[in-house]
Amino acid sequence: MSDQCEETLGVGLLCEGQHDPGTPPAGLRRAPSGVDGLSTEHLIINMGPQHPSTHGVLRMIIEVDGEEVIASEVSVGYLHRGIEKLAEHRRYDAVGTLMDRGDYVSGIMGELAFALAAEQLMEVDVPRKAHWLRSLTSELNRLASHLVWYGTFGLDTGAMGQFLYAMREREALCDILEAITGQRMMFNYVRPGGVVADLPVGVEEKIRAFLATFPTYLGEYDQLLGGNEIFQARVKGIGVIDRDMALAFGLTGANLRAAGVDFDVRKARPYAAYPELDFEVPLGTVGDAWDRYTVRMGEMAQSARMIGQLIDGMPEGDHIAKVSKIIRPAAGEVYASVESSRGETGVHLVSDGTEHPYRMHYRGPSLYAVQALEELLPGHLLGDVVMLIGSTDVMLGEIDR
Repeated sequence: MSDQCEETLGVGLLCEGQHDPGTPPAGLRRAPSGVDGLSTEHLIINMGPQHPSTHGVLRMIIEVDGEEVIASEVSVGYLHRGIEKLAEHRRYDAVGTLMDRGDYVSGIMGELAFALAAEQLMEVDVPRKAHWLRSLTSELNRLASHLVWYGTFGLDTGAMGQFLYAMREREALCDILEAITGQRMMFNYVRPGGVVADLPVGVEEKIRAFLATFPTYLGEYDQLLGGNEIFQARVKGIGVIDRDMALAFGLTGANLRAAGVDFDVRKARPYAAYPELDFEVPLGTVGDAWDRYTVRMGEMAQSARMIGQLIDGMPEGDHIAKVSKIIRPAAGEVYASVESSRGETGVHLVSDGTEHPYRMHYRGPSLYAVQALEELLPGHLLGDVVMLIGSTDVMLGEIDR
């Protein structure tokens, strides 16, 4: 027998350079289990990082026993943005364009979180009109984001038609946002001190025309998908994230409120124009995929309600405060957060008195949601995995920052 070979239990000789089948491959924590007895063989399969199947470049390593998920492991890092490090080399008024590329479907909220943090350091008074414009564009952006979720969540459960209808309304919203900001996704609209520009001529009429039809369409969408008994069978009682689990993983947004926890940054830590608005916070009871669906549908109705109030009560005045072209806030450390489409988006900002942030941490709510998936998926069927990922509405751009 060669000195470079050794006896290995169950596989005979294992020579130098060969992989021991009893150990997991490098970089993985899991190996197939339950293979020593006369039970069904467990398989390790990869889901992703194909874009259409997993809501972005997310790779999941799943152990299955037949069709049942036994364990799951989330592998991130396929969409690294480098936002936090890049911010250290950007001037304060240029960091917003980095935030657009985090949660790239809700860019206004990311820009606003950073602006609020910078304004705390600057100790600047933001004009009231700027607050209202920020809330208006945030709610328009929330609707556009939730419509993407609604359309793709239907696709995840096997439906097709509702996606086409949702994109009709999203296109109208993107047209409005483009008229206001100049861009359809990467807005770069919110700046420290206010916003780039006032509402252009004609955009108010576009918003009112949208609001005239959207509540009716939203009811039709709910009947089209939520009223479908096949869809209900796919989501009711599936993927329960109860109150304790949601709090343990630090979930926020609809994923937390679906479990009945009444926490919304717009109510708990009011900012922009939200203290002056009348709106409700939809809540679930069980915390299953159905509750997450109903909470987001309710949020769209509330967003439309707020947009109407913001248009009707839009104040006069300046849209941005007088700030220096080169911002050098005093040395200090602050945290600011907003209620984005996916939960609490926060920015922890440290200043050393120069024109660049010394350090910045970006709290993306999707990071907490994908961690919860490792606990959520075991016990469900393989066919429910993509649906459950979709029910949490994760956005991969804000996970690996």
